[in-house]
Amino acid sequence: LCPQVPELENATVRIQHPERVTGIIRSLKEQGTSKLQVISDFDMTLSRFGCDGRRCPTSHNILNDSRVISEDGRKKLKDLLHYYYPIEIDPNRTLEEKRPLMVEWWSRVHELLTQQNIRKGDIAQVVRESGVMLRYGLQELFDRLHKYNVPLFIFSAGVGDVLEEIIRQANVFHSNINVVSNYMDFDENGVLTRFKGPLIHTYNKNNSVLQGTEYFQQLSTRTSIILLGDSMGDLTMADGVPSVENILKIGFLNDKVEERRGKYLDAYDIVLERDETLDVANGILRYILTE
Repeated sequence: LCPQVPELENATVRIQHPERVTGIIRSLKEQGTSKLQVISDFDMTLSRFGCDGRRCPTSHNILNDSRVISEDGRKKLKDLLHYYYPIEIDPNRTLEEKRPLMVEWWSRVHELLTQQNIRKGDIAQVVRESGVMLRYGLQELFDRLHKYNVPLFIFSAGVGDVLEEIIRQANVFHSNINVVSNYMDFDENGVLTRFKGPLIHTYNKNNSVLQGTEYFQQLSTRTSIILLGDSMGDLTMADGVPSVENILKIGFLNDKVEERRGKYLDAYDIVLERDETLDVANGILRYILTE
């Protein structure tokens, strides 16, 4: 396919239009480092989906399953998950149907969390005690982007305070990273009182929540994009970029692989099925960023 990127031959890789993908990768290299930026989802994209047949926690799960949540709170959060998650990933429902339901889900979760007396000082410990796992190759990815001054924009429907702590504890929170997510608001005693707006859920990751998109305006010359996501909602994450010249969309298909494969192959340039690594992204970056 692209001899310079042998990772594209990995067994987990599926590509519907190989020539097109090869063309985009070549263009990204020709445009060079100064034009490149990476836009990525966090949960189940940079963090792992599963390990030894067990689900790994998302940034919301890390809180939900922690000692700072009451038994009753935990049960309610699980009930919400069991009700709304199948809706989120249902390939037969339209985005129009899903959006209001996602707002409902996230709002109810945030409401429950604010009733739990969560303290700002607890977050580092909660992350430390959690089973969160980052994808293999994450450190290489973050370090390489930092080394070549390539901006990394993390656009997450998770909990910003938690995911920043995860990156910090992995020692890869470099200066080229910018995060947009759902952040907690603490009172003067450091107790969670609410979440700051606007609410970001799986299906509104676009201009509508990027208040004025100052970030992308500053990067208006960064017209080459590598986008990493794991849901249909992640496809709009680059909508705030003023004039995209090249975009390569890499999608992680983690769950319900057979029934969702067709939709993913139509939407993403490269689909990675049950792949818990960042090998493909790293291989592509290695090729683009080396002289």
